[in-house]
This record gives sequence, C-alpha cells and structure tokens, in this order.
Amino acid sequence: MSSRAMSARYIVIYMANYTVSLDSVFRALSDPTRRAVVQRLVAEPTSVKTLAEPFDMALPSFMKHLAVLEDCGLIASTKSGRVRTCRLQPRRLAVVDDWVQAQLRDWEGVMQRLADHVESTERPNT
Repeated sequence: MSSRAMSARYIVIYMANYTVSLDSVFRALSDPTRRAVVQRLVAEPTSVKTLAEPFDMALPSFMKHLAVLEDCGLIASTKSGRVRTCRLQPRRLAVVDDWVQAQLRDWEGVMQRLADHVESTERPNT
C-alpha cells in the first residue's frame, strides 16, 4: 500500500473514531442530570455520595448516569476505602469544542458571503 493510500486510510479511521467519540460525548451530555454532574465537577473532584445528593433518584439509577459519563471519558473515578470520587476529564470536552468551533467558522463564512452578496446587489449601477 502506498504512503498516500495509508495516509488516506488513517484519516478515514481517525474521522470515524472522532465521530464515534463526538457522538458518545453528545449522547452523555444530552441528559440534564449528567450535565449537572459535569458542571459540578468543574469546581473540584467530588464523592459519588455528594454528587448524588441533589437528585431525587435511587443511588443505582444515579450510578448509571455516572457510568455513561465514565464510558465516554468525560469523568474518571477512583476508590479510596469506601469512598468513590469522580473527577472531570476536561480534555474530553475538546472534541465538542473542536466541532463547535468548526461549525462557527463555517457559519461565519456563509454569513460573510451573504453579506457580500446583499451589499453587491444594493449598490446602484453607475
């Protein structure tokens, strides 16, 4: 296989993994409970018990939310004795930030072309 074909294959594999990764992060953040947990963990690592307190649900149900966040890599947890502590993995949010920034660049380009078009059609012919 040529180096060009290998490079193209690498890009396809990277984009497929990037899309799966982006999808899993968006899926995790689609739930208000999980978004609240992420927001809470921005401040500092927190025990599962403390994270669960504001929510009106059984601990096993809350643990399923944490599992979704952990599976997509947004949080990591460690256990010390009987206490499990969760911490945010902010690098994982970079996938979302990259995607949002790309969308903003695309839309800014569209809006600039529209503004240029409107401006050119409003000029009187001389």
